[in-house]
Amino acid sequence: MKTIEEIIDRQLIKECKFKTARSSGAGGQNINKVETKVELWFDIAASQVLTDDEKEFLIKKLQSKLEKDTIIHLQEQKERTQLKNKELVKQKFYQLILLGFKTKKIRKPTKISKIVKAKRLENKRLRSDIKKLRQKIK
Repeated sequence: MKTIEEIIDRQLIKECKFKTARSSGAGGQNINKVETKVELWFDIAASQVLTDDEKEFLIKKLQSKLEKDTIIHLQEQKERTQLKNKELVKQKFYQLILLGFKTKKIRKPTKISKIVKAKRLENKRLRSDIKKLRQKIK
């Protein structure tokens, strides 16, 4: 079976739509004529690669980061070239999808060992003895 990284790298990126626009901010004269900002759009519900269970899982896990309930929209404009921004937005996408598929580790309840219990009781007894020594003698 393929790993999540392989699926994201080869197949999910093909389903993404990229759009370019002019960046805001610093950049001098270049900013007025070159579209360096890159936007990535990915519709989870319309994906052919993901199974229905995976789609539901992603939608539930990434609910706060979605637009229109099923669409991931990411943008990048830090770099001065479109190519670098495209790579950065792809990295963001990879990280977001991997975060979506990550499951919480189930906590295994553990018992307190006898040594730890004995040590705690000994410390309590010592503290009690110290406090008794502070009291006035009757």
